[in-house]
Amino acid sequence: MFVIVVNWNNQQDTVRCLGSLSSVDYPGMQVLVVDNGSTDRSVEHIRHSFPSLEILELDLNNGYGGGCNAGFAHVLGENPEYVVFLNNDTVVDRNFLEPLITPLASCSDVAITVPRICFMEHPERIWYAGGKVNLFTGKVAHRGIRRPDSTVYGTEHETEYATGCCMAMRTGDFRETGGFDPAFMMYGEDVDLSLRIRKSGKRILYVPQSRIWHKVSASEGGELGARKLWRKNRSMLKLLVKHRAWFGIVPYLLLLPFRFLQGVLAVKSFRHFRSGTFP
Repeated sequence: MFVIVVNWNNQQDTVRCLGSLSSVDYPGMQVLVVDNGSTDRSVEHIRHSFPSLEILELDLNNGYGGGCNAGFAHVLGENPEYVVFLNNDTVVDRNFLEPLITPLASCSDVAITVPRICFMEHPERIWYAGGKVNLFTGKVAHRGIRRPDSTVYGTEHETEYATGCCMAMRTGDFRETGGFDPAFMMYGEDVDLSLRIRKSGKRILYVPQSRIWHKVSASEGGELGARKLWRKNRSMLKLLVKHRAWFGIVPYLLLLPFRFLQGVLAVKSFRHFRSGTFP
């Protein structure tokens, strides 16, 4: 099985992620780094830290989905049964893999498994404990985000969408579904893939026994920065059109000014969260 990590001008986070992966004890696990045309000498730094690791160097930035697709195509020659797509700004628990793979091995109708994900800076706080998608309102949300981790989030359950931060799949399911849609470039590709998986009659499973931690960047105001909000809203409109959710486009557009206002006000709240001032 392969873990595919996409890097773009972020060797520091990638090296930390790979360091955590090096402690994972899982038979047959291999790691592939896909470099999306970095210009910051990322490949040189990663090779220096992990000289035996395979790196697929792309000429251009193909976005997260495009990078994952390229990595997937590259590893197909090894005939892996499973593949895990992992953000480079994460750190994994050394036992994170087995709980993700077990349901895929035992339940043919489960196509994607996702772990419990907490904030790296506040590891006692949830970032993702399942996802919700409402195409009528255009709302995509993480269950439990910024709430204290507890037994409430410790039950395995079916969920509506898997975050691309970390997802495990059978190779056959990813290939048959067509992989990520590179047209999204950034944001929305994971929701789109999840919707296509569910339309095929298969399930997405949240597996809390698997744990990872995610660094939420403050470079764009954190998870709620203005540029990030614009990109997410643009991707959501593209998602609604692609999935022919015409009934959701009008209310989404009507609510768009409110969404941006809400996002701007939320930046201050998120900064308090980063500093440890919780609601």
